[in-house]
Amino acid sequence: MRKRHLAALGATACLSAVAVAVAVVVPAPASAEPRPVKVQLLAFNDFHGALEPPTGSGGRVASPDSRVDAGGLAYLATHHRALEAENENNTLTISNGDLIGGSPLLSALFRDEPTVDAMDQLGLDIATVGNHEFDEGVDELRRIVDGGACHPDDGCLDGDGWNGSDADWLAANVVDRQSREPILPPYRVYTFQGVELGVIGLTLDETPSLVSAAGITDVEFSDEVATINRYVAELRADGVEAIVVSLHEGGSAGADANGCTGPTGPAFDIAGAIDDAVDVVLTGHSHRGFVCEVDGKLVAQGLSNGRLITDVDLTIDRRGGDVVTSTAENVVVTRDVPADPQAQALVDRYAEIARPIADEPVGAVAEEIVRTREALAGGLSGESPLVDLIADAQLAATDDEASAVAAFTNPGGVRADLTFASSAAGEGDGVVTYGEAFTVQPFDNLLTTLDLTGRQLYALLDQQFEVDSVLAPSGTVAYTVTAAGSGVVPGSLTIDGEAVVLDQTYRITVNSFLAGGGDGFTVLTEGTNPVDQPGVEVDALVTYLSGEPVAAPETDRISLGT
Repeated sequence: MRKRHLAALGATACLSAVAVAVAVVVPAPASAEPRPVKVQLLAFNDFHGALEPPTGSGGRVASPDSRVDAGGLAYLATHHRALEAENENNTLTISNGDLIGGSPLLSALFRDEPTVDAMDQLGLDIATVGNHEFDEGVDELRRIVDGGACHPDDGCLDGDGWNGSDADWLAANVVDRQSREPILPPYRVYTFQGVELGVIGLTLDETPSLVSAAGITDVEFSDEVATINRYVAELRADGVEAIVVSLHEGGSAGADANGCTGPTGPAFDIAGAIDDAVDVVLTGHSHRGFVCEVDGKLVAQGLSNGRLITDVDLTIDRRGGDVVTSTAENVVVTRDVPADPQAQALVDRYAEIARPIADEPVGAVAEEIVRTREALAGGLSGESPLVDLIADAQLAATDDEASAVAAFTNPGGVRADLTFASSAAGEGDGVVTYGEAFTVQPFDNLLTTLDLTGRQLYALLDQQFEVDSVLAPSGTVAYTVTAAGSGVVPGSLTIDGEAVVLDQTYRITVNSFLAGGGDGFTVLTEGTNPVDQPGVEVDALVTYLSGEPVAAPETDRISLGT
């Protein structure tokens, strides 16, 4: 952004010199309005380290006639360059959170350093923190941003040190408990041809329920509306009238990525509640695509994994400094364009280092096993074959080892399908490599086995309907949901075919994220005698896949009452 701005200033200086040389000065009429300034924002959200073209449903975008393959750093860079060329040197590129974390092996193996390098290469100006930026804690986030040190456990796996990020990282509502100040700048102000544009960046205040508590004990996450209004007032006091909010919080507004049908969710609530001086709200977190207007504000989001670029065009009045017009379009990052050679070279370099690990065959599947969930009731999504399979794998890893009789896992932790196509290692149909398994489960969660009473188990399952997320049960579990989809039918819960007794104790396996109350499942924090298993979630999946080719399990563990 700074280089482009300097170029614009240089051009202006040359024109002025020519005017003096020929002594032609034509003053504008006193009544003439100064021409407004055009500013372009190129935004994306929830990139999650998707350097290589994402596979399965996470690598496609719905079009009117079909589904289009989309995403991949090299194609993102090509589309970004083309869109940037349409504007007159006034462009800001913005990531609206979850740039890193929850990443495929190619980025995660190197602690997401390749993704940050890629964003420097792309010309990313602003990186707003999302919940996944805190997966490894505040100290690791600071290392990623500031550089100067290799990872304390892994070192610098690519062998060339770590210089940090060139982007401006924003975290307006993440404050240090002692100083009460944001851990990163709350906003930045950029100047384009004499007009100023302020960008406030923040994440959802529920981030502590989405990440491990160990790494965020020294910070607090403040209310989004109050935070935005505080910094809007500060910007306006400094004379900044054009204001954009980069908010890692989401919602949904229909299936059309450029439409807005029945907008609902926290991002829209926030947009309607904040100061009307805000002109644009760029959102994330929900992995949805939409372009809406809320209370006079443009509100937009662009799916995930680099599949869409949200192209926002602003017209800013030179005299008042405010946004006069704002439009947005979600542009599909198709793969029918030439791959950017510089971006592809970066991907190839890291892929070569990672290849011996990523291409190692670890097992096989007998068919494609997908993470798409079936409808349950009341708008809730229920089971999926892949997430059920992962619950089975977690039980298999802890039944003998920790006396577990059942396992539950969260669908949000499953990030890709297990496909039946030929693997990267060329081992043939159905073969699953370590890289593919890791892409399915990229988080470093441990498996935790703990004691819950039957009464607590019922409370856990009822809590699913409070937090709007249905856990996947292992095959040992069966229960019935009320016809209205409001809770579990009393007496319907069984484990190994036996009715669960309210006062009896059961050994249950979940991942460490859930065990800490993640996704709002606070009942799990009441569990006793917790035992963590060696290794992480993906290790259990790898072990489960290591025998004969695995078929998709039946999704018949949760039934709907009449």
